[in-house]
Order: sequence, then structure tokens, then C-alpha cells
Amino acid sequence: MRGSEDWLERIAGIRQWSRNGERAPHKPLLLLYALGRLQRTGTTEVTYLEAEPALEQLLHDFGPPGRRSSPAYPFHHLQTDGLWSVTASSTEIPGSSPAQLRETGATGRLVPALEAALVADPQLLVLASRALLDANFPESLHGDICALVGLDLAAVEVQVVRRRASSLRRRDPRFRELVLIAYEYRCAMCGYDGRLGAEAVGLDAAHVRWWAFEGPDTVDNALCLCSIHHKLLDRGVMGIDSRNRVSVSARFVGRGAAAELLVLDLLGRSLYEPQRGNAPPSPAHVEWHHRQVFSGPARVPA
Repeated sequence: MRGSEDWLERIAGIRQWSRNGERAPHKPLLLLYALGRLQRTGTTEVTYLEAEPALEQLLHDFGPPGRRSSPAYPFHHLQTDGLWSVTASSTEIPGSSPAQLRETGATGRLVPALEAALVADPQLLVLASRALLDANFPESLHGDICALVGLDLAAVEVQVVRRRASSLRRRDPRFRELVLIAYEYRCAMCGYDGRLGAEAVGLDAAHVRWWAFEGPDTVDNALCLCSIHHKLLDRGVMGIDSRNRVSVSARFVGRGAAAELLVLDLLGRSLYEPQRGNAPPSPAHVEWHHRQVFSGPARVPA
């Protein structure tokens, strides 16, 4: 019988398509969907027909822009990792065709031994969820993904869980401080520099190339951003062009005064530069963000 650590290793080791830092979070998103379903309903069993719209939404919102895949891909191919099984109402093997998965009434679920282990040990469910989130997405998106799949991870002591779920690659504990100092405690996009007493509030050290995809904890892979522009950078609404100016996705729609002020009015504005002696965002990291996160095409400045 497999132990919790063995299952965590299996989940962390799922095979994903990879080339030059490109993202392929299809299997992790299906696993997170299944874990949320287990927490909500007590079972991971679900028909493809029921899962398809939710998985489409997850892939649309959190998959790489410009390379959309059908939910049928992870629904079928996760079986090769020994964590997921698919059955059909007929003897026909449905394969990875969406039409066949629908027509045969294909049903997927986590393999029984893994599902039983998750039910017996709620902490394993949280550890597995945290491992998948940390390995594939920046922290600013974790809450959005959990909300969409129906995962509630707050019931378990998060600090203990995250220490166990973290990879061997260590974060630099000075990262936030170094970035905020480099940018003089000011959002590089809008200039926000709020403080409460002596403490900076609402300012983050934002990775350009996500840490989960080999983005280093260095100033040349970072911007000091206010919390809203950090979130919009990670969701691909905003980006950086080759001249270190603010890009805005043409897909973004905002008609109110706040959207104009916080997003659309920044289009084409040069980023505030870090202090002398600190490098601005590396072109290689900017290019990765443009390919893997930014929801192109970009709006054209007036």
C-alpha cells in the first residue's frame, strides 16, 4: 500500500509536455479539479460531459495564451501517470476524442488507492493541492484557481503544509526586500507608494518569469508592483514590451473610470526604472512572459 509521501512524489512527477519553458498545466488543472470535487462531494468520479465546461474554463483562464487544448487531452492522457482511470458505458475505448468521450459516457476518477488515501488523510489532499499550485502557478493565482475548482485549503495548518510541499529549490528570503528597495518602494507601472507608518502596504515583488518555471529570485526578473498590477501581470492582462513600456491586452475590457485610470491610461507608459546599479527586467524573462502569460494581441497605443 502506498504511503502519503509516495503519492506526493507521483503527483509531483506527472509527465507534462515541456519545451523552452512553455507551460502545459493541463494535467495539474485536471488534478486540482478532481481534488476540489473530492473535497466537495466525497468522490472524484465525474463524467466527461459534466467536467468538460469546468475544465474548459480552467484551461482558458489559467492555461498559456495562444495554445488552447481540449479538456479531452488531460482527461485521457492523465491515465498514463497511474493516477487517473477512465471507463465508458460501452466496450469501445473512447481515447482522447471529445466526441467519443461524450458519446460513450466516459467517466473519469482518481485511481481507487489514491482516492482512499486522500479520504483517509485530509492533509494529503492539501499537500497535493499545494504541490500542484506551487509547481505550476504564481501565488497570486492560487486563490482564484482554488475558488474555481472548489478547494478550501484553509482548514489545515498552512505553514506546516507548505513547508512539506515545497520543492528542493529554495526561495531567497530577501527577494521582496531587495526588489522594493531597488524600485524605491514604488509601483513600476503606476507609481503607487503607499505606507502605513514606516511599512509599505499594497506593494509586492512580482516575478516576470514565474518562479515555478525557473524564474530566479533576482531583481532582473522582478518588478515592484502594487497588488492590483501584480495580479493583472500574472493574469496576462498587462505586460512589458521590448522597450520596457506597459502593454495591455486587446482582450481586456474596462469601461469605468477606474479601469481607465488603472489600466488603459498606462498603455505605452515607460516603467519606472530601478535605482542605478540594479538591472531592469531581463529581455529573456520579458519575452517568456510575453509568450507564456500575456493574453495577446496587445492594444496599440494612441
